[in-house]
Amino acid sequence: MIGVVFAAAAQIASAADLRITGIEEGSELYETLAGGSLLVEQTADDADPSPQEVVAAAQADYERILAVLYDNGYFGPVIRITLDGVDAVDIPPVNPPSQIRQAVIAIEPGPRFVFGPTRIAPVAPGTELPEEFATGQTASLGVLKDTVGAGIDGWREQGHAKAELASQELTARHQERTISADLRLDPGPRLRFGPLIVEGNEDVRTQRIIDIAGLPEGQVYSPEELRLARERLRRTGAFNAVALQEAEQIGPGETLPITALVTEAPKRRFGFGGELSSLEGLTLSTYWMHRNLLGGAERLRLEAEVRGIGGNSGGEDYRLSARFDRPATFNEDTNFYALTVIEQLDEVNFFSRQIDIEAGITRIASEQRTYRLGVGLRRAETRDAFGTNRYTLLTLPLGVEFDYRDKELDAKEGYYINATVTPFVAISGADNGVRSYLDARYYKSFGTERPVTFALRGQLGSVYGPDLSVAPADYLFYSGGGGTVRGQPYQSLGVDLGGGQTVGGRSFVGVSAEARVQVTDAIGIVGFADAGYIGAEEFYDGSGEWHSGAGLGLRYATGIGPIRLDLAVPTSGPETGENFQVYIGIGQAF
Repeated sequence: MIGVVFAAAAQIASAADLRITGIEEGSELYETLAGGSLLVEQTADDADPSPQEVVAAAQADYERILAVLYDNGYFGPVIRITLDGVDAVDIPPVNPPSQIRQAVIAIEPGPRFVFGPTRIAPVAPGTELPEEFATGQTASLGVLKDTVGAGIDGWREQGHAKAELASQELTARHQERTISADLRLDPGPRLRFGPLIVEGNEDVRTQRIIDIAGLPEGQVYSPEELRLARERLRRTGAFNAVALQEAEQIGPGETLPITALVTEAPKRRFGFGGELSSLEGLTLSTYWMHRNLLGGAERLRLEAEVRGIGGNSGGEDYRLSARFDRPATFNEDTNFYALTVIEQLDEVNFFSRQIDIEAGITRIASEQRTYRLGVGLRRAETRDAFGTNRYTLLTLPLGVEFDYRDKELDAKEGYYINATVTPFVAISGADNGVRSYLDARYYKSFGTERPVTFALRGQLGSVYGPDLSVAPADYLFYSGGGGTVRGQPYQSLGVDLGGGQTVGGRSFVGVSAEARVQVTDAIGIVGFADAGYIGAEEFYDGSGEWHSGAGLGLRYATGIGPIRLDLAVPTSGPETGENFQVYIGIGQAF
């Protein structure tokens, strides 16, 4: 223990004491200067720099502090940094003192300047300039840079890719403490996209890269089109790095050639995982993936999963799947997919084996909006309270996803909507119908010190067409568990046929609400309440039954998302004989 105390004392003694004078402590300027100072970092309580590092930080701080002062309108400052009374600039870095006890940053900021007359021209229509670039506002170099950047970006968005600052006249009037700014832009010619030149590819064919990027050769230049082309290449997963570079020189016919520099990702990838739940038991999964199957960034993914090993949510479930994706099949934003899924579900209230074969397209309208259209064949054998049924369906799965959340695993603002409608034609063993499902979520946060996020979720489900007794058992809905009503056992609510027999319902409503309080940067607490409804009718009419649950949760922030621990109890609904449920996972519950 004595050795530890001496070591700590030695560390404290070796840390230099730092003072900043000339600026009011606690002011916004003081905090900005301290936040940008290397010397402040090197003299912090938990720092243990060498004298050479302290000298280097002090000498570098002259330029850093000057830049901060210029950015805040102080253009005549006097800065003096001393280490034990000696100017830092006079200390040779290669021969620093053996110890530094006192560091002082003395600043005389001088008068604060504001903008006098300001002008930037010519400006493209629709350009939004910084409001701070105006007479009477603080004369900041940062504002000048932002103004020039906004002016250039405005012309680039109009197709003038080579727009630049032609000249600038800055006039300082010290008596008036003003700086006048006259900025002249040169838009340059309006350009069109030239050919896309591909470099760095080895196995992915050049023409396929051009097709996937979808850069509109011959059309007017647009920075947004460049960004979209780069994003299309990245989302294929076939490349570790993608960069689109504009040519320095304008091409023939006022065109601008673009070079795509790509680095290909490893073609094959293998992975496996495991998850243990007190309710569902052990889950084991594995996958193998090829990212460039046919030389055109096509993806093949094979998966296998076993769920429910040793669990209490029925028996063991098995799933084998193969999925093929081809990007840019019909155009740059429409992908083709084909999949086959073989699955066995041994659930609490039904058992099914099925095979699905499906093919379709995914239309990526934007980074937030995706549409799906497919056609499939489904063959299944199911067993529930109504007995055993074998059916074959021709399906037409349709889907739309709107994702305007700020973060997928820990959303604090925005909304999310996922809707699917699957018309099905019974070839045998069932009746024609439509299965639909909607999942809508909304997030809103308040406060800054200890922000509170309110999260709401609504779910709607319906099976329209076949009677309950002949509807596909694995198309019906249940409520209870982590995805619907926490606190209630998994799939505990269905349609009660009497005599202890329960089947799924044709209608489903789920409602969830959470209040998430951020206690520290890493720890949050959550209060939540869930409710679910299952009915035998095709659409909700209130004739079914509700149940609900509520509880508290703990969140611990990690780099990939918060670790979630929820403890919930049932608050209404049929008696289940269970008093509480525990849920652990990564990411928020919704």
